[in-house]
Amino acid sequence: MKLLKTVDAVGQVLCHDITQIIKDEKKGPVFRKGHIIREEDIPVLLSVGKDTIYIWEKDERMLHEDEAADILREICQSEHMRATEPKEGKIELIAETDGLFLADLEKLRAVNALGEMMIATRPAGFMVKKGDKLCGTRVVPLVIEKEKMERARAVAGDRPILRLIPVRPKKYGVVTTGNEVFYGRIRDTFTPVIQEKLNEFGCEMTEHVTLNDDHAKITAAIREMLDKGCEMVFCSGGMSVDPDDKTPLAIRNTGARIVSYGAPVLPGAMFLVSYAPDGRPICGLPGCVMYAKRTIFDLVLPYLVTDTPVTREWLAGLGNGGMCLNCPVCHFPNCGFGKGV
Repeated sequence: MKLLKTVDAVGQVLCHDITQIIKDEKKGPVFRKGHIIREEDIPVLLSVGKDTIYIWEKDERMLHEDEAADILREICQSEHMRATEPKEGKIELIAETDGLFLADLEKLRAVNALGEMMIATRPAGFMVKKGDKLCGTRVVPLVIEKEKMERARAVAGDRPILRLIPVRPKKYGVVTTGNEVFYGRIRDTFTPVIQEKLNEFGCEMTEHVTLNDDHAKITAAIREMLDKGCEMVFCSGGMSVDPDDKTPLAIRNTGARIVSYGAPVLPGAMFLVSYAPDGRPICGLPGCVMYAKRTIFDLVLPYLVTDTPVTREWLAGLGNGGMCLNCPVCHFPNCGFGKGV
């Protein structure tokens, strides 16, 4: 770049967008990068505070902010995302489908730690809708060394930092447990809650059975639902450590691989997640799912309906941010619940 007095810049080429801000009216570029400055542009440039102006001088060692932002965009972008045109040196990625948004946080931090460049994302690990903004990329200076952007590529590696995994609606079964429900002492209010939450993802309950606290019967019911083609099975109730709560034992006896019995989330500490030998999820849902507005179930469901493995490491990381504050008006997922870093 070369710095000139604005009054002497007629005929020169702008090397960056010039932004105009008018309170309550507009904020946007009044001149775009590449614009050739005319005599009549001088008063406008002066009115936005540009007594001097940077014009473009080609340097093979440097990249313009738009070119550098596009490299950051390339580092981030994967399937089911589209990029906006550069605007004031910034490029955004937009979701092209509903899905689970994920980010490689280690690589994201590493790129941002290089300095003079930034990638800002929405919180990862949550569902997004088609058209939602996923991230914005830009470099801080108007030009930046090519070598520094190559370093960013190297830090990011050969896989995009961001992923968007579309929802795959599934058929599922529910095993309602508990003597109190089985013998008609109380009404089953748990299953409707499960259905309501799964309906949001287009999933269909194709099997449902109510059983007493007999672990052998619960095990048999789970196996039967899997044999009938259920892609997920949820067991409601019987998840505490009381001796007469048999659901964890019943799930274990199906031969499922237990990922975790327990999660650092409130409400939801007694949650169990496991996978059948063929990879289909079998979950034990604690009683809080029935009565609390948001629980561990809301954090895990996006992973289950996108075939994204739930791991012990991921669950452990939920501890920071894993306490729901039970706000009088719930704004989930636009809150801190489940957003550990």
